[in-house]
Amino acid sequence: MNLPAIYHRTSDNYCYPIDENQLIINLKTGYDVMSVELIYNDPFDGGILGGKWRWQGKRLAMPFKKELEQHIWWTTTITPEFKRCKYYFHLKFHDGQEICYLEEGFLSPAHIDDQATMKQMFTFPWLNASDIVRTPDWVHETVWYQIFPDRFANGANQHLAHIKPWHSGEVTNQEIYGGDLQGIIDKLDYLVNLGITGLYLNPIFHAQSTHKYDTTDYYTVDPMFGDNAKLKELVQKAHQKGLKVMLDGVFNHTGSEFFAWQDILKHGFDSPYIDWYMVNKFPFLEKGHRTRHGDYYSFAFVDNMPKINTNHPAVVQYFMEVVSYWVREFDIDALRLDVANEMAHSFNKELYRTLKAIKPDFYILGEIWHDSINWLQSNEFDSVMNYPLTSAISNFWLDHHRNKYQLSQQINRCYTMYMQQTNNTLFNLLDSHDTQRLFNRVHKNIDAFYQQIFLLFAMPGSPCIYYGTEIALEGEHDPDCRRCMPWQAIDNQEHQATLATIQAIIQLRHHNSCMKSQHFHFENHFYQVPRLIELLKIDDEGNKLRILFNASEHEIYIEVYETTFCHKYYNHQLSPGGILAYNVL
Repeated sequence: MNLPAIYHRTSDNYCYPIDENQLIINLKTGYDVMSVELIYNDPFDGGILGGKWRWQGKRLAMPFKKELEQHIWWTTTITPEFKRCKYYFHLKFHDGQEICYLEEGFLSPAHIDDQATMKQMFTFPWLNASDIVRTPDWVHETVWYQIFPDRFANGANQHLAHIKPWHSGEVTNQEIYGGDLQGIIDKLDYLVNLGITGLYLNPIFHAQSTHKYDTTDYYTVDPMFGDNAKLKELVQKAHQKGLKVMLDGVFNHTGSEFFAWQDILKHGFDSPYIDWYMVNKFPFLEKGHRTRHGDYYSFAFVDNMPKINTNHPAVVQYFMEVVSYWVREFDIDALRLDVANEMAHSFNKELYRTLKAIKPDFYILGEIWHDSINWLQSNEFDSVMNYPLTSAISNFWLDHHRNKYQLSQQINRCYTMYMQQTNNTLFNLLDSHDTQRLFNRVHKNIDAFYQQIFLLFAMPGSPCIYYGTEIALEGEHDPDCRRCMPWQAIDNQEHQATLATIQAIIQLRHHNSCMKSQHFHFENHFYQVPRLIELLKIDDEGNKLRILFNASEHEIYIEVYETTFCHKYYNHQLSPGGILAYNVL
């Protein structure tokens, strides 16, 4: 028995309420466990047995499981009658002989009624409504479109002499091409026709750079993009067309032109804003050496992005006023937080309270690239950018030695890390302004490109298309992933074919309840082909959609009785690079 692999705790993603009445309980074991039963009941429910009062539990099989790389994740949902629960686990192993019982801090092969030791069962004390993790319902229905404003569309800046001509080649972060808010407004119908229902804009407030992550003024739209009235117009027209709007909040650091930092440069430790930042030494060393030598902390080692002290009360108050202004003045629906894992937890919690008080269904998204459970269980963020899913999907197509079992285990991990309500609002993406573009990552293999996007759109959460990905826009890592949107060439036959395919995938996501469902299972056993992915999606009504991805180098004969969507599927032969999705009758 692999006893060290067995683990449970009564918190985080192992035991939590999904709503006011239901409790989700998860258990992690090794692969040697054949079955698991949950024995549970109210802590005070029992009866007289052998002349003594004893607690009496109900038995419930836990048949639902997901396979991870080294573990099995067992799950069930119960409804405690009186909003509290006491429980333990009964495990049987594959040899059919050995069993064990898991209680809090105690794993024993002995029978639970053994009186030789005093045992402590797991207890969920009370299902308090205020402790339930609640996420906005609308997010799971949303298909996002990320826009890097300077490179998306030039709507009102054509007359400016200092901008570079719009072009389709490589770019740098120093060049200005004139994309603006008016350009986004002009393309709203294009986005709606594509199937987009949410806009995510990279920073749009006044800053020195083209990327605008070095904020100078949090209250003023950058003049290159328009003005505050133009932002109001964009949000209003987006709402009229059924699109939500998410802005980028850069609160981990400011630009060097921000008023508080400028005051420090003038007055050093005598500045009233000295505690707004993390300054260790003044005056600073020469440019290019300051942050590396620890004169002050910054984003990475970028001298002109000094790091804000989000622990300081005055800083907290300032940024709460900023976000309140954004919501009340512009009526935005969501906020993506840059470098979210470096900000103080107390800052994040105050941000959550502030935004939810103004707009209860506001969506707060953290940019965190790793396990984020610490930010998702206590009223900080609704969700995070699901880069672990990005890696799981991308790595399978990058490394042809990987098999479908490894892919499914990695994806399953992404959906056992957090609570179910969090999974429903994960921000799922394959490329962004911080990564190599998807088309380049797949070495311009259009079949692998389509397969990854289709798989992304079949996953629980909220999928995002990075601008230009709908036409397989090329680009290497930052800054080349920030190329201009090639509007003049978008009508050519190749772009139109790609656009139509992505549009069809998005529409299938919108109109097929199985595609959006949180319930999925990698079957991976009907066909003994290591790189044939077999995914089953099940909606709340029990309808089933089977999706096959042929990532091998050979055609595979597939027996299908009903087909709802296919790509490169002829005469029951699924070609290499092909996708097949059909209803299971």
